[in-house]
Amino acid sequence: MASHPTNLHFVLFPLMAQGHMIPMIDMARMLAQRGSIVTIITTPVNANRFKSVIDRAIEANLNIQILELQFPCVEVGLPKGCENFDLLPSYAHADNMILAMNMLEEPAENMLRGLCPPPSCIISDGCFPWTNDVAKRLSIPRVVFYGPGCFAFLCIHIVTRTNILDEIDSNSEYFVMPGLPDQIEVTKPQASTWGRGDTKESTVVFERMQEAEIDALGIVVNSFEELEPKYVEGLAKAKDKNVWCIGPVSLCNKSFQDRAERGNRTAINRHDCLKWLDSREAGSVIYVCLGSLSYASTEQAIELGLGLESSNIPFLWFMRHTSEDFEAWLSKEGYEERIKGRGVMVRGWAPQILILSHHAIGGFVTHCGWNSTLEGISAGIPMVTWPHFAEQFLNERFIINVLKIGVRIGMDVPIMFAELDESKVIVKRDDVKEVVESLMKNDEEGEARRKRSREFAVVAKRAMEEGGSSHRNMTSMIQAVLEELAKNTTPIQDIV
Repeated sequence: MASHPTNLHFVLFPLMAQGHMIPMIDMARMLAQRGSIVTIITTPVNANRFKSVIDRAIEANLNIQILELQFPCVEVGLPKGCENFDLLPSYAHADNMILAMNMLEEPAENMLRGLCPPPSCIISDGCFPWTNDVAKRLSIPRVVFYGPGCFAFLCIHIVTRTNILDEIDSNSEYFVMPGLPDQIEVTKPQASTWGRGDTKESTVVFERMQEAEIDALGIVVNSFEELEPKYVEGLAKAKDKNVWCIGPVSLCNKSFQDRAERGNRTAINRHDCLKWLDSREAGSVIYVCLGSLSYASTEQAIELGLGLESSNIPFLWFMRHTSEDFEAWLSKEGYEERIKGRGVMVRGWAPQILILSHHAIGGFVTHCGWNSTLEGISAGIPMVTWPHFAEQFLNERFIINVLKIGVRIGMDVPIMFAELDESKVIVKRDDVKEVVESLMKNDEEGEARRKRSREFAVVAKRAMEEGGSSHRNMTSMIQAVLEELAKNTTPIQDIV
């Protein structure tokens, strides 16, 4: 049930990428549970992905709605209906997506001007810097959301606001990241794959994002203070902004339906999937999922499959993308028949928080996207880290060096997002086997990792409960919006 009304109307602009969209939908429901009116503005294809979750929220008397903006796919050279980064015909088309996103400013502003009651605050993904201009024209506060946690975001701040990378010539040598409470070593490419990106268009957007951030009321983060206290403090100081950690937002999904359908419709009958897990011993299965955008070449997928098979550890492997060549290999080798009984391979979207919370899961092979990282932490599951791009290598350092709840697979070279289709970087089957067995081992080191993982899960749940740090931070954010509005009493209808 919603708490007493705040008379605030939050308008959310989630980025069209699952790793950004999913936590913002959770955030929308959390705000509505606090008695606020919430409007989510997105495009038709994306709205359809979480329609059932929002419909259930409305049935539970939450004041929440989705409004749809037509996405100019065809105008920018994208196929009709290509409204999410995971639907791009190839990753080289990312710039077309950015171009289309920038064309939403005028229709979005027209939509906001017609809202009743008028918006009190915009919470925008950082990748929509134009929402800052709209917020200024409407004289309403704007809060920004980026995706990464405070540790990665502080690292990103350091490398983008200093000349540290200009002083480093080598792309393969590790250096110590300056200005951090822990000794963190990264290579130049690992430290710089989030942000400016590798194209002119992505660089322009990043620079606009930094400018827009200056005017933001604060930054909202899907994390919890107890997980990274020194980095929450460091980020707030570096940005000279309010930093509100309000997560792990995935824990707001209480019902089986909400947890099963979070993000997208699943690729497998979830009951079959859970039934198979029910038949396994506690902590015996390793779950493998490399995210909604990560891409494995045919050769890499084969090496991963053979490594899992030879490890002799039960596994549940979700693949978001497969190729015709890989499917032909599976068929020719009879791979799925060979692993029957010990392994299950699924193509498509995984009901991840349902899987991770199952008692049979004992380890998680992850691409280190922040959502997946936080979901693994919330479930108390140690991880094999296999980063690909963006801030994933920084998240790996956090998992391994700060939290000490993971084992590296040994991926050192980032893959640029636009070049994912041509990736030739290969992790060999023997490395897969070795690292999976190492994570699942019941030795002293393995037990210590599991114990730390379980402890973080307990604290994560406590943070989200009434009176917990994330619950208090949500209150603090709402209060900051109310105070900001009190300074400006001009009704939006009067703003020309």
